[in-house]
Amino acid sequence: MADADRERWDARHAVAGAGEPAPPDALRGRTELLPAGGRALDVACGRGTVAVWLAARGFTVDALDVSPVALEAGRALARREGVDVHWRLHDLDAGLPAGGGPYDVVVCQRFRDPRWYPQLADRLAPGGLLVVTVLSEVGEGPGPFRAPAGELRAAFGHLEVLHHVERDGEASLVVRKPASPAARR
Repeated sequence: MADADRERWDARHAVAGAGEPAPPDALRGRTELLPAGGRALDVACGRGTVAVWLAARGFTVDALDVSPVALEAGRALARREGVDVHWRLHDLDAGLPAGGGPYDVVVCQRFRDPRWYPQLADRLAPGGLLVVTVLSEVGEGPGPFRAPAGELRAAFGHLEVLHHVERDGEASLVVRKPASPAARR
């Protein structure tokens, strides 16, 4: 990501409010889909509201973002809520960082780069949950950051689809990676 992009995100996060811990959009009203705990990855975590929400539910959370300002806001929120999150500065234009995983939950909210969709799925543990929300052309029309209709289902349809919706300029998907045959015994 160009320095100008990082500076733009830093400026945007510098004026945003503190925020409150909250589930990812695609899990609102569906939090029963979450596993009881484990490891979680929050990709493009922004100010950390989802990462802190997951940590408060007992997950060990790794949170990635390109903005140092956003990560500092996340650290402050985690301190206020009394939870630990591993915050990591990372430019997602290069894909996900090497290593890490497998994760019981992977969240990617408001960051879209179809080149990295396979990496998101690959980070899931057997039985793991992937939660993705992106801007969509459905109900809004085309745009440089908007997914065409059906993009998420096409990218992750090989996983068990638990929830999928495209409307009002957003697309959300919740999928589960099948448990390995050894785990079913």
